[in-house]
Amino acid sequence: MSTPGCAIKDGIMRATMDITRVRIAATEAVIRPHIRRTPLIQADLADFGLKPLPVTFKLEMLQHSGSFKARGAFANLLLRQLPETGVVAASGGNHGAAVAYAAQRLGVPATIFVPDITSPAKAERIKGYGAKLVITGSRYADALAASEIHVAQTGAMAVHAYDQVETLLGQGSVGMELEQDAAGIDTVLVAVGGGGLIGGMAAWSAGRTRIVAVEPEQSPTLHAAFAAGAPIDAPAGGIAADSLAPRRVGQLMFPIARAHVEQVVLVADDAIRQAQAALWSSLRVVAEPGGAAAFAALLSGRYRPSPGERVAVLVCGANTTAVNFNS
Repeated sequence: MSTPGCAIKDGIMRATMDITRVRIAATEAVIRPHIRRTPLIQADLADFGLKPLPVTFKLEMLQHSGSFKARGAFANLLLRQLPETGVVAASGGNHGAAVAYAAQRLGVPATIFVPDITSPAKAERIKGYGAKLVITGSRYADALAASEIHVAQTGAMAVHAYDQVETLLGQGSVGMELEQDAAGIDTVLVAVGGGGLIGGMAAWSAGRTRIVAVEPEQSPTLHAAFAAGAPIDAPAGGIAADSLAPRRVGQLMFPIARAHVEQVVLVADDAIRQAQAALWSSLRVVAEPGGAAAFAALLSGRYRPSPGERVAVLVCGANTTAVNFNS
């Protein structure tokens, strides 16, 4: 007779096995009419004062709602049965904005719970899309707990930011696009919060491309999980706390990451700030802290490519007020 713990583990493994290249491609076809195929920009590390080496930037911050999250949001709303009471999401900001955007486009009521660390830019974007915004607690985990109470009371459908099969399938379409548009990439640097993005991309690559995770030193969720052999609570602070600090990575992405993510690189907050400034100065690319974290690994030398290594960097979000056009 199986124990409840074994049943949960079996359920997680079955769900993880559903996150395949075939299903990612099928999901991409469903969400394609609703998302942007975001562009690439080719640059050289010499542009940033480093040893010359070509680098490809995938500009996913140009996606609807300002981050890659729109992919997973549309996947959930288009692939799952929606109740009349609509959808609910907990978020540091980007996921909430994406769900609010998708709900607005599809005519679905949405309630979004965020912690008080959420940036004003993200809160305003959520409200601008017509969703009901609820600010509660000081961390993503607080917003998640409040959203779960709302689901129990209303019957609304929860759209999880990272620990949901449809979310990972949608985010995996980033990897599919990158493979199609930049064939021959050896390594992709991807920022990690809860792991929905890197989990989906790693499921798509399945070892064909080297996947390197990048996390802030003050919110090392995947780093801690790798060290422990399972998702565990980790510190949740730092400059990118509103996008890369969910306390722990998702159960669904962890087996995928353990199989297909080569390493985890930790970067300091100062390195993230410098990466934001460098992207703007050299490329006129605007990135929020979480969106610049992957590039911070290259710029700071925490990740050093081999000679001739073909590297891509995902710039995953730009919901920031760092560039002020009122001045």
